[in-house]
Amino acid sequence: MALKPFKNEPPTDFSKPVNRKAMEKALAKVKTMLGKEYPLVIGGEEIITDDKLKSINPSRPGEIVGVFSKANPELANKAIETAVAKFEEWKWVDPKKRAEYLVKAAKLMRQRKHEFSAVMIYEVGKTWPEADADTAEAIDFLEFYVREMLRFAAKQPITKYPGEKNELWYISLGVGVVVPPWNFALAILTGMTSAAVVTGNTVVLKPSSDSPLTGWMFFNLMREVGLPAGVINFVTGSGASIGDVLVAHPKTRFVSFTGSKEVGIHINELAAKVQPGQKWLKRVIIEMGGKDSIVIDDQTDLDAAAQAVMVSAFGFQGQKCSAASRLIVIEKVYDKFLEILKTKVDKLTIGKSDNPANYLGPVVNKGSEEKILSYIKKGIQEGGYLICGGAKAAGDGYFIQPTVIAVVNPMATIAQEEIFGPVLAVIKAKDFDHALEIANNTEFGLTGGVWTRNRKKIGKAKKVFHVGNFYVNRKITGALVGVHPFGGFNMSGTDSKAGGRDYLLLFMQAKALSEKMR
Repeated sequence: MALKPFKNEPPTDFSKPVNRKAMEKALAKVKTMLGKEYPLVIGGEEIITDDKLKSINPSRPGEIVGVFSKANPELANKAIETAVAKFEEWKWVDPKKRAEYLVKAAKLMRQRKHEFSAVMIYEVGKTWPEADADTAEAIDFLEFYVREMLRFAAKQPITKYPGEKNELWYISLGVGVVVPPWNFALAILTGMTSAAVVTGNTVVLKPSSDSPLTGWMFFNLMREVGLPAGVINFVTGSGASIGDVLVAHPKTRFVSFTGSKEVGIHINELAAKVQPGQKWLKRVIIEMGGKDSIVIDDQTDLDAAAQAVMVSAFGFQGQKCSAASRLIVIEKVYDKFLEILKTKVDKLTIGKSDNPANYLGPVVNKGSEEKILSYIKKGIQEGGYLICGGAKAAGDGYFIQPTVIAVVNPMATIAQEEIFGPVLAVIKAKDFDHALEIANNTEFGLTGGVWTRNRKKIGKAKKVFHVGNFYVNRKITGALVGVHPFGGFNMSGTDSKAGGRDYLLLFMQAKALSEKMR
């Protein structure tokens, strides 16, 4: 297979009329799809159940994006058993052949880029640039993992030993349960699923109940490129009703999950328990939350830093595990920096995400809206001072004003717990060393960054700032496949480094072969 070196999919420039019109056309097309019903698909069999799940548009909660059948425990077990049977065939398929399906999928997704983005604009409230970046990342995962699989399938370097022929093969694991999140509804789902498939595993894919149509778009794309039935089995439903069934099944070989800390811990505990008839210790690949900090030193460009903070904190309404939710500012520039930041935040527009004039769209659902507003209230009750925002924004959707709360104690609730919304807690530090101490005082360790011109401070921060993805003098969101392998420490997960050279190893096992030569 002749492939060019990997290159990241570029973002779309919507200031160009041709690109703007293309997105408008895609939005109109996807709008005609809204409200349709979609089945479960197990081994190629489409299944409709009486119990339904409705996906709604958070910009317009009265608008149904799609209607999906809910699987029950019996169907969840059927999906695993179907994947088990298919694995016995799929594991022997040549890695190059498996990779070809991903190449075809990337090509088609690139051609329909705006349609995939449009679905996320309607389904999870992504703005045009945020949805476009999500789709671009999904394309990147497909392309990157193709090349990675070919690297692992090639002859591996082994130390030579007289009289023996020694080899190392990377082989597949078995059936994987893939549970992606709604916030990167296409990118993370595509990355987790394609990594499992290209390495020779079969999958039961359970998309988030907040983004099932996005999951369907990917699943249907893989059917379209000819991926054999049963390699990916599409199952929708609540985690409470079928999630534990899928994870606990004795024939489940691995679980790949991205989501909240609470659910991640539960999955890890459940997967660790060996079930009757189980032949292995299940592998878990888990990415959880973050409580990510940006440190602002007095030796930096305050305007550029404020812009980076604003983008990191409020891009996609702060609904990113990598989002800046804590701002730690050296007291020498604390007041001045907050003035600059407030000016920028006050200019942000918020409204329906299909309107490209809006910088922020809605949060994902009613429950999330209520939770975020309760955190804002708690932050003020615990002594925080409201700089801007702090309430629902106008409109019928789940809109919350971008909120900045200053004078926050480093151990306050909003400084320690993941809010997953447009809320930024501001903490004052005595000096740079104190700021680093504060940055490391959470149970998480996903992303973080510093803004300073001082090379000595940069060097120290690189060593002691304990996060999986650390950034200097730039935003702390927007990790690119192949450029910034992504994954965190501590309660942020198992540091899987998605989009990096280690990631596919999590979906395979190494087999050493030694033959004595005569």
